[in-house]
Amino acid sequence: MNRAATPLNFQRALIEKYSVAGPRYTSYPTAVQFSEGFGADSYRQLWTGVEKSTAALSLYVHIPFCENICYYCACNKVVTRQKHKARQYLDYLEKEIRLQSALIGKNRPVTQLHWGGGTPTFLSAAELTELMYHIASHFNLLDDPQREYSIEVDPRTVDKNILALLKGIGFNRLSFGVQDFDERVQEAVNRVQPFEQIEALNTAARDLGFSSISIDLIYGLPHQTPESLRHTLEQALALKPDRIAFYNYAHMPHLFSSQRSIDRLTLPTPSEKLALLELANAVLGTTGYLHIGMDHFVRAEDGLAQAQLRGTLQRNFQGYSTCMAADLVGLGVSAISSTAHGYAQNAKNLTEYYGLIDADKLPVTRGLCLSRDDKIRRAAIMQMICNLSLDTSALEKQYGICFADYFERELAELERLAGDGLVSIEPSRLIVTSTGRFLLRNICMVFDRYLPPLLQRSFSKAI
Repeated sequence: MNRAATPLNFQRALIEKYSVAGPRYTSYPTAVQFSEGFGADSYRQLWTGVEKSTAALSLYVHIPFCENICYYCACNKVVTRQKHKARQYLDYLEKEIRLQSALIGKNRPVTQLHWGGGTPTFLSAAELTELMYHIASHFNLLDDPQREYSIEVDPRTVDKNILALLKGIGFNRLSFGVQDFDERVQEAVNRVQPFEQIEALNTAARDLGFSSISIDLIYGLPHQTPESLRHTLEQALALKPDRIAFYNYAHMPHLFSSQRSIDRLTLPTPSEKLALLELANAVLGTTGYLHIGMDHFVRAEDGLAQAQLRGTLQRNFQGYSTCMAADLVGLGVSAISSTAHGYAQNAKNLTEYYGLIDADKLPVTRGLCLSRDDKIRRAAIMQMICNLSLDTSALEKQYGICFADYFERELAELERLAGDGLVSIEPSRLIVTSTGRFLLRNICMVFDRYLPPLLQRSFSKAI
């Protein structure tokens, strides 16, 4: 049964009740648990014994540069119009690629590749080509239509020629960062890009044969109203994207200085934000899009929806995936790598990143090794996020536990959630209800043993 095909049941009172801060669970444990004492030597231990492995691999490449600052942004970025900085960064990134390849090997097929930022298309056409060539020289890139090779695109930085180049060097999926089409909203967040510009790029991408196009939208931005958001959604739907990511804007100026440029008095109130979310669900849910969980709506025929139906949907730092490998290599400043045994993050600023590479060291500065308990809880959380259910008997067999005993405290909390209609507790399965899908983060938080001391300042609200 495809639970994502069941219409969402929007209950405002329950959503208001559970509107607390919590992680998005692109990993478990989350990045706030990473230790500063975890360095390159610890990172090497995560890869012990993989030298001859032929298992699939995922790659993430972080390009931190942006020409302009978007006030809402919470990404690790460097705002500059000095293009020579990209040239310097590329030289160091290529050195890291060689170091990583020497550690992991060149044989593992790369089923998933994602370039994010910042703005990956800050790079020139020649630099984009050079970077892909260097990756292909040190890793086993595939010429397979089932691969997921995606790139985040700022529509203000590309034209049809750049899109053709991206297709030519191997990308088959695009994610257009739109956020909102309303001119007043765009001006308030310093990201002005007319609908006609994105429409032309979308048409060009379809003509070029990109297999999947995603549009990123945000609700809770300054000056957004139900009327303006409805118009934005109608314009987005006119482009017929395969996927729509509909994110909650988290106003956290104490953590992200660029957000101080947003007048908080222009932001929707919590009640108004709920109205925006309810509107989006109504519009998208009646136009052929399925809510697969965690802010993502996809067409019923999309690979993500089909993978969820088969029980093979996956999730990592790049979001949902059908081709995610068990091991992910993060390349570039602040990039995160993950394996079955732990996580590692590169230096967050360029000076430290460059310094470590100059010393011929992998630029890892923090991370953690997973305990057995971490692995059990990670498996439970990822099943809930991807399958909208948890097969408790399968988890028992996989880890040799009695679910009722191991999660005795958690089951008591789940009973409370069940009483509110968020989950259904069956003899060997937990199921997220049509109401609970709005609060999937809250359900996953039940299994997070690290959460309480860090909750309020480290994470955005779930809704």
